[in-house]
Amino acid sequence: MKTNTKKLTLSAFFLALGLVLPMVTGQIPRIGNLLLPMHLPVFLCGLICGGPWGMAVGLVTPLLRSVMFGMPPLFPTAVSMSCELAVYGLVCGVIYARAPRRGTAAVYAALLPAMLAGRAVWGCVQAVLLGMSGSALTLQMFWASAFLNAIPGIVLQLVLIPAVMAALNRAGVVQYRQRA
Repeated sequence: MKTNTKKLTLSAFFLALGLVLPMVTGQIPRIGNLLLPMHLPVFLCGLICGGPWGMAVGLVTPLLRSVMFGMPPLFPTAVSMSCELAVYGLVCGVIYARAPRRGTAAVYAALLPAMLAGRAVWGCVQAVLLGMSGSALTLQMFWASAFLNAIPGIVLQLVLIPAVMAALNRAGVVQYRQRA
């Protein structure tokens, strides 16, 4: 019971962070698309609270932010981001939980496949949603949106998330340990 309450509280914190952190970009969509600030709390939630909690936070954050602040636009952006972030939180959390040893290497081992899976899901959902509206997502558009334009955000994630996890470990909030 205590563990679920702690995970629920932390997940609510990560959800709030996901709503507020994009405001750092000053509501400038171009900068937000480069730095991907909404992704950071979802990855951290998956790593700290576990895959199901990360998935829930990832699923809700873009939709709630769209309804509350109008950004990102609900269709197709927030809907496809919601699926993408849900996959990030789930995959990252599940892989990290199954790691034989916890530490920076395990964080990277969880982040990289989660990033690839989430971007693949984003591309599939985006293609379906755009197809329903009479548009198309070309392979060139997918590569540009999912990878090339996102390079600054990907680098930020690969630097900041392991650093935050290491700092939380030093503070005793999370423990790097062998899996039981």
